[in-house]
Amino acid sequence: MTDVWLLAALWLGLALAATLVSVRLRIATALSEIVVGIVAQLAIGALVGSAALGADESWIKFLSGTGAIVLTFLAGAELDPVVFRARWREASAVGLISFAMPFLGCAAAAYFLLDWSREASWLAGVALSTTSVAVVYAVMLEFGLNQTDYGKTVLAACFVTDLGTVVALGLLFAPFTYRTLVFVGTAVVAFTVLPWLTPRFFRRYGGRPSELEAKFLLLVLFGLGGLATWADSEAVLPAYLTGMVLAGTVGKDHALIRRLRTLTFGLLTPFYFIRAGSLVSVRALVAAPGALLVLLGSKIATKMLGVYPVARRYGSPRRESMYTTLLMSTGLTFGSISALFGLSHGLIDQAQYSLLILAVIGSAVVPTLVANAFFLPHHLLPAAPTERDRPHGDPRAPAQEVQ
Repeated sequence: MTDVWLLAALWLGLALAATLVSVRLRIATALSEIVVGIVAQLAIGALVGSAALGADESWIKFLSGTGAIVLTFLAGAELDPVVFRARWREASAVGLISFAMPFLGCAAAAYFLLDWSREASWLAGVALSTTSVAVVYAVMLEFGLNQTDYGKTVLAACFVTDLGTVVALGLLFAPFTYRTLVFVGTAVVAFTVLPWLTPRFFRRYGGRPSELEAKFLLLVLFGLGGLATWADSEAVLPAYLTGMVLAGTVGKDHALIRRLRTLTFGLLTPFYFIRAGSLVSVRALVAAPGALLVLLGSKIATKMLGVYPVARRYGSPRRESMYTTLLMSTGLTFGSISALFGLSHGLIDQAQYSLLILAVIGSAVVPTLVANAFFLPHHLLPAAPTERDRPHGDPRAPAQEVQ
């Protein structure tokens, strides 16, 4: 167990360093964790070997995967049903065009410009069509935009985009078997029962130090995630849907959401984002920088050509439209999952996989940096806390959270 504790200390030390960097540079913590993961892999790999970071350890993979699942659930729980019903046309239009344009454009770029096979090109289109709910939600939460109608609409659009990605991956490559039917049927039953069962169960047995609510939600997320994986789908999809159907109950329990955020951002998501950065292969970048630029450029260009006009069409100001476009250009979870699916099923080779992973992670870094540096909608940010917001007038005390 000594190696486990020392490795855990190393990863949490990296997470702490990433947080300090994010505070110092005023960037999203998720972004700094990805960059720290890249730098750590390079530095530790050069000194003692790439395996020393332990990114492929099973317990690190578990914590990383759990971070992605719970973070995706929280993003779904942030959706306001009232806002979604009022702005579903805008969210659906932005989400659909955010999927369709890069799906077709990146597949064409891989096929005609990089001379990839037809299957590899379609796989590239799927992997690069995604929008990272994890990155977008982390950025929204960092700046408080998750509480605004604007932020909730963008998160809803992210769901539509990634739903298109999952459907495309399933129709093009994943086998449709009885397992798929079992998963879909079970999920439909669960999503019908959970909004009725959860608040009643929490009222009857919740509110205790044993954190029954968190255990119940993790049971649901792990159970549906395991069933999704068994059916050749992905665990983060039912997590997002679970968050959506419970947005009207769990999403309104601010104390529970704060406790889940503490668990997620304090322990789980650092493993997810740092591990994502550690997967970057600088050797693949050096070997084919042009191919990487084609893939990354195709994704960002097609996202901008598709999302920006639609956002403007629905009355969003130029600054907000560009911010929306850049956030919708991010990719991480579903993109890396799609690339790994292609590699494990022989649709792409190791070099193509590395290029796709680099492009996916690059899309999590570059658009986020540009968006927050030049297009952050400051007028939507929560007002800075005043002395009246601080308990007992202590200027050193943190501001009270406004619900």
